[in-house]
Amino acid sequence: MRIGIDVSPLTLQPTGVGAYTAAVIRHLLPLAVDAAVLGLSSGLRAMDGAALAGLAAHRHLPVASRLLYQCWSWTRWPKVDRLLGGVDVFHATNYFLPPVASARRVLTVYDLAFLKMPELCSPKIVGPFSSNVRRFCRESDAILTCSMASKRDIVECCGVAPGRIDVAYGAVDEAFCAVAKDEAKARIARDYGIEGPFLLFVGTIEPRKNVEGIVRAFARIAGEIPHTLVLAGGRGWKSEPLDELIEGLGIGGRIRRTGYVRDRADLPAFYSAAEAFVFPSFYEGFGLPVLEAMACGCPVITANTSSLPEVAGEAALYVEPGDTEGLAERILQLLGDEALRESLAEKGRLQARKFSWEAAARVTLDTYRKLSP
Repeated sequence: MRIGIDVSPLTLQPTGVGAYTAAVIRHLLPLAVDAAVLGLSSGLRAMDGAALAGLAAHRHLPVASRLLYQCWSWTRWPKVDRLLGGVDVFHATNYFLPPVASARRVLTVYDLAFLKMPELCSPKIVGPFSSNVRRFCRESDAILTCSMASKRDIVECCGVAPGRIDVAYGAVDEAFCAVAKDEAKARIARDYGIEGPFLLFVGTIEPRKNVEGIVRAFARIAGEIPHTLVLAGGRGWKSEPLDELIEGLGIGGRIRRTGYVRDRADLPAFYSAAEAFVFPSFYEGFGLPVLEAMACGCPVITANTSSLPEVAGEAALYVEPGDTEGLAERILQLLGDEALRESLAEKGRLQARKFSWEAAARVTLDTYRKLSP
């Protein structure tokens, strides 16, 4: 069997899609002993050579992906299986289903936030993604997604039969584990200048992540706790109003923004040093930061929506994402109860172990095999 995979997300600064794709491929290769796995990529960003190293072959098209998508949409050319010298199955890993000559096609749909909550997503995503995803779902031979919640959304919004959708859960990388708390605190103080106890959010600063809700909740209780609020993540769509909110609330001195954490080796230290991880996102296809926090023994407060209860199970405190007062109360409850923090930390470690990249890779490979001649 010859398998083609869109590896365009495997750049040196990967998004969540890139991290997911890289992890699945890394664990897929040892399992696919009877197959040749080939990568096709496009784009102008530097690719991650280490993530591509195990592929049987890799072809890169040095053209902006959006231009290539337009070419595919208008001309149905070039055929991706022919670009790779012929494949039995081609896996589109980033929502766009390219044309093929004869290969069967698998489409990964991580979430449908742009359909479910378009007001919280960038128009650059809502426009092209919303107009194509239903057609791509119909045209694909199989669909992969990363949670049962997303599967239900695909069935509901795209009219896809449940039997055509397989769920390959995300996971935490094996090397991602807790750092001793004193060591973690010292590292964060040394490398980021953050001292003393802190609450943590990790993710892109954008409306969907409900960072504004975190800031408003923190402002309510800032006078009752000594903690700093650390926002670890790059700027996304509509991040500027958050600056104005922080200034208006007068709590700028209590909030630290790290920007995008380029060295992922630093993330376990952040999670391990934090008193609590706060992630009341409005919508998540999977919510990997919740699992990362749990793997490091950091107690979690998250939203009771989308896939988050599915991922966190009984190992988190939950809140309605729009309930700022309720979030503030949950934070105080957690910070004021050491036994609760220890209980959630232990439950979280056990919950994180239920997910593995090998399991995700096996589901992915089984999907390919179902389609292969």
